[in-house]
Formats: sequence, structure tokens, C-alpha cells
Amino acid sequence: MRQYFVFFIFGIILAFSSCRTDFDTVASTGDLKFSKDTVYLDTIFKNIGSSTYQLKVYNRSKNDISIPIIQLKKGLNSKYRMTVDGMSGNNGKIFNDVTLLAKDSLYIFIETTADITDANPVDFLYTDEIQFDSGANLQEVALVTLIQDAVFLFPQQNPDGTKEKIQIDGKAVDGFYLDENNPENGNELIFTNQKPYVIYGYAGVPEDKTVIFNAGARVHFHANSGLYVGDKASIQINGGISNTEKLENEVIFEGDRLESLYSGIPGQWKSVILSTQSINHSINHLTIKNAVIGLDIKTQNNPISIKNTQIFNCAQYGILAQNSEINGENIVINYSGLASLSCLYGGSYSFTHCTFNNNWPSSSQFAVNLSNALAGASPEANPLTKAVFNNCIIYGSGINEFNLSKNTNAAFVYQLNNCLLKFSSSSTNLLYQFKTDTEHYNNIILNENPRFYKPSENKFNIDKTSAAFAKGNQTYIIPLDILGVTRTSPPDLGAYQSQDFPK
Repeated sequence: MRQYFVFFIFGIILAFSSCRTDFDTVASTGDLKFSKDTVYLDTIFKNIGSSTYQLKVYNRSKNDISIPIIQLKKGLNSKYRMTVDGMSGNNGKIFNDVTLLAKDSLYIFIETTADITDANPVDFLYTDEIQFDSGANLQEVALVTLIQDAVFLFPQQNPDGTKEKIQIDGKAVDGFYLDENNPENGNELIFTNQKPYVIYGYAGVPEDKTVIFNAGARVHFHANSGLYVGDKASIQINGGISNTEKLENEVIFEGDRLESLYSGIPGQWKSVILSTQSINHSINHLTIKNAVIGLDIKTQNNPISIKNTQIFNCAQYGILAQNSEINGENIVINYSGLASLSCLYGGSYSFTHCTFNNNWPSSSQFAVNLSNALAGASPEANPLTKAVFNNCIIYGSGINEFNLSKNTNAAFVYQLNNCLLKFSSSSTNLLYQFKTDTEHYNNIILNENPRFYKPSENKFNIDKTSAAFAKGNQTYIIPLDILGVTRTSPPDLGAYQSQDFPK
């Protein structure tokens, strides 16, 4: 009886199988649909691979079809490469007899690596097409990539196969020293606006030398890379006021991934490090984006001027200073994993018309952190001889954006004058008596909204509805704001003079 039942079930399965048509395919008739007719792969540097981009292909018909060929028009010579539904085909260029079921779709993932010589010499675009089928059934989707030429700076390879290294804080890291007589690049200590620069590893500034960044210079750091200004070395950043949103005269430090996907991702590269014995630094109109630490300042006994500078999207700190001396004007910092500004182990600091904000999405970060101690240091405490904030905004998405950490074994001198400050929790700590402690706090606007224009886009302009409007003290005024706009009297707080927002 069991045998008859088994044969019965087998017969049913066989009958249904013979009726199915979805194992049979018909030739494609050129009626494929696509998620886009052109795939734009964002700008890349020459010979640096792009991100992966997606194209979806649809079969709207009731038939399972076979696409005889999917290929790049330039064939095996194309600088693009694809996978089609997980298949690599012939070197990612040519795919034969691809099946696409009825009412179904397939994914094509596209990448490219190309040289500037591959691009059109007029517009520097590299293009190709993905071809589906041929002849009367041919359908095409265009591929477009902008390739940017650049100066590449990187460690040399040693004879034993290891990379060149430099010493930073007693550790050997992949890096090299900039050469003022480089046979290929010329003077590497002068960065111009002629071409962008791409740095691999740490670029070091040699002792007794100064690295200069001219207005409009663009510097892109690869992962785990940075700039190291060593002992007796200097940095001068000579950016200028720009007239358009392209920031044509700004000096910009950022990562080397140019795709829009990476525009706001923190931690894409390491840091600009100013060593303990480095000297004579001047920074004006610098924008730093997407580092681990924007400016890692260890310089001692040598004042540093930082003016008209923006630092955004750092995984740890916008500015981290240790026992340093900084004079800061028109500085804007936002979105930092630990603190936008952190001044540790004492030092001397003066910040005027600055906007320190932190919209990092958790509650343990600060816009400003001050401390006169450092764990593991000897001695552990060091005098904070001055920390003065004039006409500043200290704000963010957290409850308290201002943090003081005082060690009683060393001086801790601080003062806030005419500042808008976010500190929402009540505190009996004597360090935070904003209304009654006139030695440390004068004319503090507490927990009022500065009404920034678009903080999610790092635009911290204000208008007349802001709580920071006309609340500054004329005594501390910096005549021009970060955009070069003349400040009125009384001035607004923060780095921006108020203007009407665009409609």
C-alpha cells in the first residue's frame, strides 16, 4: 500500500512539473526597464577606485527571458567593471545568456578605476555604456565619471618591501617628510590651488621648515593619514574670504573619497598634529572635515593664531589642545564624538566670536571641555592660566554642552563674557553658578535657542530672531565675521553676523 502512495505522489509532482513554463525562457525583445537611464559615479581621483553604484533591471513581461549579452560598450578595454546578480562574467565586462524571470529584476553593481589620461581632455569625463542585447533589441544605460587630476604624496617603499616611516610621539608610523626639492613635485612645502593633493600616510614637516598652504589649496587625506608638524617646524595656512559657496579661497582639508555618500562621515582620516616643540603657527580660513581629530595641538610656549576656521564631523575632537596657548577668532566647530573644543592639561586660551556646537547624537559629548589635568601625566595637574570666551555661542543637542574638570593642585582660571550657553541641568557645583558667580560669568544667556540656519548642514548663520542677536559686548568685537561681513554695534554672538536667511 505504501508503494502505491509513493507512486501516486510522484505522479502528481511529475504532472505539475510538465505543466510549468518558468524553466523555459524566450529571447529578450528589448523591453527591459531600468532604475535610471544614466549612472553617475561621483568624482574620483585618478587611479583611486570609486564606490560601488547600483543599477536595477526589470522584466515587466509575463515571460521568463534570456538576455543574450550584457556588456560594456568598450568591452575588455573599459575602465568600468560590473557584477550582474553576483556573477563576475568575463573580467566584469561581458556577460552572456543572462536569465531574468517574469515580473522580476536583477541588480548590476558598477565600479571604476581610471587615469586622467582615460578621460575626455576637455571636461575630464570618462564615459561608457552598458549594452543589453544587440541589433534591433539593443538597449543602453550610460555611465559617467568625472576624473580629477592630483598631486600624490606618499611614503616610499624600502628595499625590504616595508614602507617609509616617521616618528610621531615615539611611535613609528607610515609617513614621509615633505621635500622642498622633490624631483617630481618640486617644492612640496608649498601647497597651491593648481591641483588638489592626495596624501597617503603622515606627511611630515622637517625641522626648521615651514609648510605653507596658499588660498584655495585642497588637500585630501587617505584613511589613517594626516599632517605632522614636528619640532622647530611651522605651519602657515593663508586662506582667504570666498565669494561663493565653492569656498574658492578657503584652504580645505578632508578625506579622499569625493562621493556624496562620504561627505559627512567622521573619521575618514587622522589629524593635523602640531608637536610639542613646533613653532610659529598661523591658521586663517581653513576648513577641516571628517577627521578623527581636526587639530591635535601639543605646541607649548609658542602662541598659535587660529582665525576664520571651520571644523566639522570629527570622530573625537574638532580641536584638542594640551597645555598650549591659542588665540582664536571666528572659529566654528560642530559634530564631534567627544568634544568640539577640548583644552586639557592647562594652558592659556582666548576665544572671541566663536561658535562651538556639538550635535553628535548622544548625551556624553560637549561643545567645550576644559581641564587642568591629564591622566597619566607627571605631574597630573598643570596650571590653566587663562580660558576666556568672549561673545561666543556654546550650544548643541545635549543637555549640558559646557564641561569643567578642575584639579585643585593647579590653577584653574576661566571666564565667559557675553556668551550664549547651553547648560540645562540644575547644579550645586560651584563651577557652574552662571547667574551669581560674576568672577567667572558675565552676561550669560542660558539655554536660549540661537536658531541656527541649518545646523544639520553645518550652517550656523543666525538672523534677527536668534537669541544671540545683538547680545555681544563692543569691547570684544572682531570687526569682520567669518564670511568677511562687517559686524554692527552691539555685535551678534558667535562667528556670524546676522543676515536674512535665503527664502
